[in-house]
Amino acid sequence: METAITIVIYIHAFFGGIGLLSGTLSLVTKKGSKIHRKSGKFFTIGMLVSSGLSLPIASMPGHYNSFLFLIGLFTIYMVLVGNRTLRFKSRKAKVSKTDWSLTISMAVLAVLMIVSGMLEIFGNKILFIFFGILALALCFQDYRFLKNPFRTKTAWLTQHIGKITGAYIASVTAFLVAGMRIPGLWAWILPSIIGNTFIIYYVIKVRRGSAGSKQKLGSK
Repeated sequence: METAITIVIYIHAFFGGIGLLSGTLSLVTKKGSKIHRKSGKFFTIGMLVSSGLSLPIASMPGHYNSFLFLIGLFTIYMVLVGNRTLRFKSRKAKVSKTDWSLTISMAVLAVLMIVSGMLEIFGNKILFIFFGILALALCFQDYRFLKNPFRTKTAWLTQHIGKITGAYIASVTAFLVAGMRIPGLWAWILPSIIGNTFIIYYVIKVRRGSAGSKQKLGSK
């Protein structure tokens, strides 16, 4: 049994490494380029497989970790939502039940994280509350987007950037905590602070670019 668990852990680590490397490449290359799109696909595959395997691993005796289990679900949610958002490049795309189901499921999980943190059911009080609030904020962002995905020309892009970068942040966090075994609260929180600063920067950049395009069209 232990041998089987070890094999699963190695597979999980292998795909996690693929996700981390391809995610980094996607992050630093020009958005929309061929390299960006291809590395993005490898990132998606790597994260879904690695995060999917983290769920049974974090539930096994001797490897039990409730917070890593939740981070796995968190990552899967962000990867799926981030990729599904690409459909809305076309104005013909429609919001589906699957889109709402992903957001509602994550919102419920976020509330459970906050409650369990407040009650210290699984320990890690600060982490559960911090990531629970972060997840709720992302779900509220989803709600606004799904209510009107064509509110702005670049709404789909800012949604995509936020979710995929969020999944990358989760992969870095997992690498630092589970892979490098770096102790301390900052190993969990610092990647989110840095990553969300990056997200805000790019969202502002995209929105300014969109506003600039409108001004140019209006002046013609």
